[in-house]
Order: sequence, then structure tokens, then C-alpha cells
Amino acid sequence: MQNQTLTKSEMTVMNILWEMPDGGTVYDVLAKYEEPKPAYTTTATFMKILEKKGYLEAKKLSGRTYTYSPLVSKEDYCRRAMQDEGLATENIQKLF
Repeated sequence: MQNQTLTKSEMTVMNILWEMPDGGTVYDVLAKYEEPKPAYTTTATFMKILEKKGYLEAKKLSGRTYTYSPLVSKEDYCRRAMQDEGLATENIQKLF
């Protein structure tokens, strides 16, 4: 289901997680947000949505704590998003 375009809020979460090579918890992601930070529950909801869309993988750490890791690289997402928008391949290469 990774063919869905992400919302601005979902992209913010993905950009943070793409910078975390070992993935992160909801608290880890919140720590990287600029002020004003969203609520914990809001961030957790976005991460669950991203998991359901197939962009994140959740692994249980302990209790109710999960770590989330991207299943799609930033480059792959950008390439797919640009192709979905109908932009030429040569324009995609210019982004990188």
C-alpha cells in the first residue's frame, strides 16, 4: 500500500525516522520535533497510520513500547512521489 502520498504530518514523522538508523519510539520522534511539539497520542496515531500504510515496521520492545523503523527509504519514496506526479526521470535525478 506504499503508493499512497503522505500528508505533511506523516512526512514530518518519516523525515525524523529516516534520520534514525535504528528506528525510534514515539518518545524518540517527539524529542526531534521542533516546538510546539504535538501531543504524544497524536504522534503515536501518525506512526500507527504509517505502519498500516506500509511505511513503518513496529517491533515490540517491552510492555506497550514499540520501536518503529522505515520500510521505505527516503529516496524511494521521493522517486515514487515524483513519478506519481508525472515528472520526468531526469528531474528526479536532479533532486539527489
